[in-house]
Amino acid sequence: MIPDEKASVKSEGRREVTDIVSGKPDRMVSVRSVFGIDSDLTVPAFSERDDHVPEIDEAYRFNPEVTLAILAGFTRDRRVMVQGLHGTGKSTHIEQVAARLSWPCVRVNLDGHISRLDLVGRDAIVVRDDLQVTEFQMGIVPWALQRPVALIFDEYDAGRPDVMFVIQRILERDGKFTLLDQNRVIQPHPYFRMFATTNTIGLGNLNGLYHGTQVLNHAQMDRWNVVATLNYLPREEEIGIVLARVPELAGDSDRALIESMLSVAELTRKGFAAGDLSTLMSPRTVISWAENCQIFRDPAMAFRLTFLNKCDEAERPAVAEYFQRCFGRELDVERESRAAQY
Repeated sequence: MIPDEKASVKSEGRREVTDIVSGKPDRMVSVRSVFGIDSDLTVPAFSERDDHVPEIDEAYRFNPEVTLAILAGFTRDRRVMVQGLHGTGKSTHIEQVAARLSWPCVRVNLDGHISRLDLVGRDAIVVRDDLQVTEFQMGIVPWALQRPVALIFDEYDAGRPDVMFVIQRILERDGKFTLLDQNRVIQPHPYFRMFATTNTIGLGNLNGLYHGTQVLNHAQMDRWNVVATLNYLPREEEIGIVLARVPELAGDSDRALIESMLSVAELTRKGFAAGDLSTLMSPRTVISWAENCQIFRDPAMAFRLTFLNKCDEAERPAVAEYFQRCFGRELDVERESRAAQY
């Protein structure tokens, strides 16, 4: 479903949704001052915000290389794909760049239920002057293509083949889109931008971690101008994100707790890389663990409910050993196994 074009925005400093069709960036901002990256680059931005501009998350930490890749997409109309493991904040990274540029942004998750008709459009029965008539309802792709909008395809490597070939045409430089039902060719807006996020690099589910992903057509992968990889953040930056999300743990007395939690997460990531585990703790999981610590007031119980119960039963002793190594206390895995049997 496309966003409502008739919706109005009453908040001061925001444009009407319909105004963005003819809009364009009207100022240049410094990458150094806005994103904290040591660069003299300036990038286009909007002065006013509309309903499609994401909210700014002040706690978000930008990866310099990935940020510059995304900014290349906004500035030079590059098609940018951000690849990385789950929980690294790929989609959020693009959204937060757009938020600081006040650039309208729409996300589409290419799950198995998204069809070609959802992207292109379809005939629908509507009531006009008390009569039922059939009219064409435009899909999200032609809608966004005609506007200064950043269109993000989430889980791009999980898209169905018929859906992917709809996208392939607009990946090219001119990116014109043909609506066969309307005998119409849509010229892309000069400030339409396109991004994608993937867990794999189009080679399918090689390690068994991301079921449902597809092997992507190499001709389509070749059309993406920039492919950036977003890995997990350095330890200190990840600690900063956890503390920003759970400020109750920002005291000096809780610093050791956060350090131990990150140590467990790093061990699960090393175990996954070595083939000892089939899952790992992402930054999102660490934040959930910290939040659950505030609820249950017990790091061990919060750990069991946040991560341990997601693990294969055969792997839980190894995960419990990671916890014991970092926290200096045993994790009762046997109790969890007995509880699962009843």
